Amino acid sequence: MYSLKTSASFDSAHFLSGYKGKCSNIHGHRWMIEVTVSAGELMQTGEKRGMIIDFGDLKQAVKALADSFDHALIIESNSLKENTLAALREECFKIIEVPFRPTAENFARCFYERLSGSLPVTEVTVYETPENCACYREDRLC
Repeated sequence: MYSLKTSASFDSAHFLSGYKGKCSNIHGHRWMIEVTVSAGELMQTGEKRGMIIDFGDLKQAVKALADSFDHALIIESNSLKENTLAALREECFKIIEVPFRPTAENFARCFYERLSGSLPVTEVTVYETPENCACYREDRLC
């Protein structure tokens, strides 16, 4: 099995609605997305012969994903009062609503699903801090 790995980072804020602890408050992270793609065989013909995928294409896809979340407040849908959300939007804050609690675990799966349609993704790791990360991969049984 051959694998390639690349990463991209973004800065954003989030909070964990209903959590009892510091993370219930809005706080920010320098998130890092690490993506692994794999293949049993390398391309045999053309300019990409000997590759799983062109590193440039892989890096571009991961960077575009990271950039789409950069400098945003990421919130779980229905976790803020409507008037609070409206006031933030009126101030032109970049708000991204997601249908899940914005944890590293859920982001790892979300990013995996977003990228796997166009890339041979086997694992996505999301670092919330330099020391703490969550990984998602789908186990495929033969």
